[in-house]
Amino acid sequence: MLRELIEHLAGGDHLDESRIQRAADALVDGEISAQVKSEFLCQLALKGETVEEITEFARVLRKKSLVPPIDAETRKGAILDVVGTGGDRLGTFNISTSVAIICAAAGVTVAKHGNRAATSQCGTADVLEALGIPIELSPEDAAKALKQHGFVFFFAPKYHPAFKHVAAARKLCADRGQRTIFNFLGPLLNPGSPSCALIGVANPTLCEPLAKVLQSLGMHRGMVVCGQCRVGNEIANVDELSTIGQNTIAEFYQANGFTISESAPDLFPIQNATIEDLKGGDRERNAAIVRAVLTGEERGPKRDIVLLNAAAALFVAGHADSLIEGWEAAATTIDRGDASRKLTELRQSRN
Repeated sequence: MLRELIEHLAGGDHLDESRIQRAADALVDGEISAQVKSEFLCQLALKGETVEEITEFARVLRKKSLVPPIDAETRKGAILDVVGTGGDRLGTFNISTSVAIICAAAGVTVAKHGNRAATSQCGTADVLEALGIPIELSPEDAAKALKQHGFVFFFAPKYHPAFKHVAAARKLCADRGQRTIFNFLGPLLNPGSPSCALIGVANPTLCEPLAKVLQSLGMHRGMVVCGQCRVGNEIANVDELSTIGQNTIAEFYQANGFTISESAPDLFPIQNATIEDLKGGDRERNAAIVRAVLTGEERGPKRDIVLLNAAAALFVAGHADSLIEGWEAAATTIDRGDASRKLTELRQSRN
């Protein structure tokens, strides 16, 4: 079945709804080899996924996932996801994880969805585990944690059991340096169904289509971003808002209003830095960096990039009326100790 679809894609043809249903069923079929699945995923990426294809894959795969019983009262407010989709291969520390905890400390309800590292040394699950924050909560316990602490991490394998049959194929693609549609699907398949999101991608041409996918799936408010940085003599892309280069931003509010813009971070008090100043390492190294940012010990470029992305996240969640206000709110959340206290609270919640 996938062989036929691979040939279809190789001809430059897009997938319709029926082919996407067949492809999704094949990808989660344990009897089909990882090699064939990886060829399909790579061919789809090489063709270029359309808005319609990504949207339909998300709709089909959502039906195969577990859903946590989040209560109606929690649902009344904004629920935020903050995620970098990976693939930039720049080795930065866990920026979006730092941002998520700051937003929770500032009073935003945060439902973060992710996995262990695929294209980096340390993914969200890896660093949260190193920080002592529980990552393998059942759907019922996750819903309780979200209500009690305003933060929860949905560990993807726990909520998408069928995806265990895709992991080997994704690794084969990653070994070739090829990202796949699953890089996009992570934030689209968040089992908490967040109402707003800040999502980073590693290619500026993906900002507009991914934002349109989020909008078409019914998200209330979203911002998809891609930043630039310099690596040697070359310009590279980072899957966050960048403090060291231009940023491409696609954002929307409800079903109406869609804007695309480019901007430099020169409105903010950002220190001079290079990509080397934003590098992380293994899970223990990254956990130490996140702790230093949240406790206020880190005052350099790593703090700056967290503040910039937290500013955008707080704005998207409706907790700030502008990015400048969001920056100030994030800085205050760190400096008065709220972020550090939230980290301690989340660590203690495992007991």
